[in-house]
Amino acid sequence: MLLIPILLPFIGGIFVFRQRDEHARNRTVLTLCVLTAAAAAVLCVLPARELRLMTIQGSLYLALENDLLSKLFLVLISAVWLLAAVFAGPYLRHAGRERQFQGFYTMTLGALMGLALANNFATLYMFFEMMTLLTVPLVLHSGTPAARRAGLKYLGYSVFGAGMALAGYFFLSHFLTVQRFTGGGALNPRLAAEHRPLLLNVYFLMMVGFGAKAGMMPMQAWLPTAHPVAPAPASAVLSGIITKGGVLAMMRVTYYLFGADFLRGSWAQYALTALALCTVFTGSMLALKEKVLKKRLAYSTVSQVSYVLFGMLLLSPGGMRGALLQMTFHALAKDALFMAAGAIIMASNFTTVDQLVGIGKRMPKTMLAFSAAALSIIGIPPMSGFISKWYLAAAALNSESRLVGYLGVAMLILSALMTAGYLLPIAVRGFFPGRDVLVEYREVGPQMTVPMLLLAAAVLFLGLFPNGLQAWISLLLPQIF
Repeated sequence: MLLIPILLPFIGGIFVFRQRDEHARNRTVLTLCVLTAAAAAVLCVLPARELRLMTIQGSLYLALENDLLSKLFLVLISAVWLLAAVFAGPYLRHAGRERQFQGFYTMTLGALMGLALANNFATLYMFFEMMTLLTVPLVLHSGTPAARRAGLKYLGYSVFGAGMALAGYFFLSHFLTVQRFTGGGALNPRLAAEHRPLLLNVYFLMMVGFGAKAGMMPMQAWLPTAHPVAPAPASAVLSGIITKGGVLAMMRVTYYLFGADFLRGSWAQYALTALALCTVFTGSMLALKEKVLKKRLAYSTVSQVSYVLFGMLLLSPGGMRGALLQMTFHALAKDALFMAAGAIIMASNFTTVDQLVGIGKRMPKTMLAFSAAALSIIGIPPMSGFISKWYLAAAALNSESRLVGYLGVAMLILSALMTAGYLLPIAVRGFFPGRDVLVEYREVGPQMTVPMLLLAAAVLFLGLFPNGLQAWISLLLPQIF
């Protein structure tokens, strides 16, 4: 059962490449996404089990396990991937090269399932690199010189960052009692205490490396370069899901290898927290100044994902709760935003925010989804983004370092104001232009609007009824602290 959601998209992706009929290929992709989601749902109700795939050498092996953190990611990935696949059908008919995109898109789902189910670092690293290699063609899709430059930049940052993490693990592996991810950390207490300075340097190196995929400074530059040239479905999953692959790797390293008790109060914790807060501010500031719509949303992702990292680096149950909530809510809302941006570009060929005045009159469903997702990203109740930011602020105020707590809350508030400054005007001027605007385009079809509206409804529903997700996180937290 652990292999099914991994092998199904990989094997199915090969058949997608071979299918020439567009309608048959679309049905295949959607069927594979549905079956993978069903397999993930089954794994979520089954108790945690470990499956060893193969021994590489000595104590180094590949293994899978469906623990509670894996289950949260399985649900999030499969739900968003299915909706983005539905959206992608009409968009790709407009953009071209459908078979290439759909083949790599389907196989990437298998890599993400493996990443979520990874039982140890070797398995996680293998699927992490696989995820990178399979998503590079999504960035390169258009084949333009700008797309090639963006693809190479994305590949370079991702591979270099993962290489930093692997180099750190070469040192770390000698201090682990077991190779598998273990709640509370897997360090040998005696050896770790004797070599604490070395291990803190190793931790910092690994976190900066994996932080490249999550868009954390100083390795965030690929995001605003890749998003404007990638097709809208690729931008949606890159921002909503692929960045969360980096977050998952950082969570595994922090809580399942080193452990919160070992890291709490260290220079590495405070240095990484400072980097996360700087990324929150810098991303928001650059988004506020940016005029290109998709690039503005990319800078927003740089900022918003670092909210997750800030909560995680507080090393407290409250901070981790806020991080997991922010991770989930951001994935849903940002996917809706990029889908809406793709629909606007496809229908009108408008790419800058200055061109979107009055667009809500012709594309009301698209702009409704955009506005709902924007309110969640800003953190306005009753949208779900408000809940995650509330928990992050409460955890910051309760942190052991008052300086970190006050700076964190101040940065969250400042970033929320800037987020309102770069998202709300788009919605307001779209619906209330202040003057008659002559437009010749119209709303995209239901196959594109329904996924956007479902994601917008999800961010509202989870804001009104968050108890199910909260209960899941409440079961997870005792396992990692």
